[in-house]
Amino acid sequence: MNVMQLTTGRSQSPPEWIPVADPGAETAVLRPALQEAIERVLSSGTYILGDEVAAFEQEWAAYLGLRHCVGTASGTDAIALALRAVGVGRNDEVVTVAHTAVATVAAIEVIGAIPVFVDIDPVTRCIDPDLIAGAVTSKTKAILPVHLYGQPAPMEPILAIAASYGIAVVEDCAQAHGAAIDERKVGTFGHAAAFSFYPTKNLGALGDGGAVVTTDSAVAQRLRELREYGWRERYVSHVPGVNSRLDELQAAVLRVKLPLLDQRNARRRSIADRYRQSIVCSDLIAPTRIPSTTHAMHLFVIECEDRPAFEESCHRHGIRTARHYPLPIHRQPAYAGRIRGGERLPMTERVADRIVTLPCFPDEREDHILRVCEQLRAWSNLPRHERQNRTAHSCLSMEG
Repeated sequence: MNVMQLTTGRSQSPPEWIPVADPGAETAVLRPALQEAIERVLSSGTYILGDEVAAFEQEWAAYLGLRHCVGTASGTDAIALALRAVGVGRNDEVVTVAHTAVATVAAIEVIGAIPVFVDIDPVTRCIDPDLIAGAVTSKTKAILPVHLYGQPAPMEPILAIAASYGIAVVEDCAQAHGAAIDERKVGTFGHAAAFSFYPTKNLGALGDGGAVVTTDSAVAQRLRELREYGWRERYVSHVPGVNSRLDELQAAVLRVKLPLLDQRNARRRSIADRYRQSIVCSDLIAPTRIPSTTHAMHLFVIECEDRPAFEESCHRHGIRTARHYPLPIHRQPAYAGRIRGGERLPMTERVADRIVTLPCFPDEREDHILRVCEQLRAWSNLPRHERQNRTAHSCLSMEG
């Protein structure tokens, strides 16, 4: 591939597709250890809340440097239960962002609480702490910052604002396993934090799974009750709860993968650095390096001035792309026009219209990495008027 091919659009048939993510590649590498862990569960005869879950909860809490971890059935459940455990209930307001996975807001609404949107900082792409106070009312009970794409949100000012209003902070860490601020892991700053173990996450199971972590023993106890029907003793519900339990098989799988997390995150960052070095034009903006933070690089998301043409060029050369996320939540049909704050999110709107996710995962093949780097260099070297022409052509093709 070269600049001439990008300019003219003439190239050979696309080579083998490069996926945005490939959890199956990790499974193939770890298959013997995973099979041993699964066999251990099968032989135990215990499949719900047994030794594997208890061990993983201890190991994940220890990795983060916390006292308590409570496994749940999914990351969405983890957010919902964390909010309930810190005292958020029906008609209470939770300040968060629209530039996130819909799960963040779905979890707020499933407990009867009310999401309130504030805009993002265009550099971190996380919640802008300077805007939070303006969204707080007498009904606000929590702030829910999202460590999006693996980039830590600015927790120090968020915590200061929360303390000044006497409200809770629950971290959405679904994309930030191993991310840190000044070497302190995300998930350890708020009153509680929610993690997802969906298969494509940095620490992923072979199905759904999640967890809530906290330093507060009372919050942890309430979480254990809430995840299993409100039981303190079996079959006796003391509070209205749900069924949201991390199962033994998934916990056993996560125990295999946890010791490799830091190594695999470092691999993600290494690939991301190579991509950054290949971008030499202002029309492509790589994720910004934020001082004193460690990015988990769950996703490598660039901003592109000429997004349709860039995506088309990537696809023509066998590179799959994605948009995380194609519509911010306040523009989605289920939420449009009914969430306070959604009418004034200029940075969210701008970022959402420019983002492109490129393949970046630990098991990505070297030849695939080189091909993505080559694509970034070729696009960067294309004269600006040619990129603009290709954008116009792409838009006409879509209209047709």
